[in-house]
Amino acid sequence: MKIVVIGGTGLIGSKTVAILRQGGHEVVAASPKSGVNAVTGEGLKEVMAGTQVVIDLANSPSFDDKAVLEFFETSGRNLLAAEAAANVRHHVALSIVAIDRTDNGYFRAKVAQEKLIEASGIPYTIVRATQFLEFVRGIADSSVDGNTVRLPPILFQPIASDDVAAIVANLALAAPRSGIVEIAGPERAPLNDIIARYLKAVGDPREVVSDPEARYWGGRVDEHSLVPLGEARLGRIGLDEWLRRAKA
Repeated sequence: MKIVVIGGTGLIGSKTVAILRQGGHEVVAASPKSGVNAVTGEGLKEVMAGTQVVIDLANSPSFDDKAVLEFFETSGRNLLAAEAAANVRHHVALSIVAIDRTDNGYFRAKVAQEKLIEASGIPYTIVRATQFLEFVRGIADSSVDGNTVRLPPILFQPIASDDVAAIVANLALAAPRSGIVEIAGPERAPLNDIIARYLKAVGDPREVVSDPEARYWGGRVDEHSLVPLGEARLGRIGLDEWLRRAKA
């Protein structure tokens, strides 16, 4: 089976490509560096020839509200049009849990991307993931107040990128869901607790404080803003195991 992975050289993309190639599939790791650009349309027609499945893992290079919306709308339209012309049988896209329940510019852009997919007529599976364990340090750094990390006491269920890639690859080979599959890590706990455990494990002396008025990446959130509300497919790698692997 020929599978094109848009964003195939990124964190999730490179892992997904490796898994699918190990399964014996013909996999193209598409990116602007390889001559495939979903924003400009460059190389899309050529790479889609004979393709059965497309996995869209591309991410915007800018997080400015206007720029990120333009990125996902433009790339989405170009990609889906090329897929329709090539009779691609399954479109898989990685998205984020709770984007329709949390208001910020990036999440609004991802909602716009999902709507394009749903209206395209191409059989699809949207995979909504919780935040990656690889982003835990960034979350801490974004919430620093002096030597203190102030975080809202909300629930957090981060997932390892290895688990994301494995699940995305599995779903790409399955029948299209024509809907959303939510995925999350195996462990759910307050955000401040998980960040505190991480900082302690890596020898970071910063104190973590639970603050109901603190924001998450500048946005207001409630207790369930970052976790699945219903059934979710869980990864296998929790924080402790992820830390152990990172040290290995």
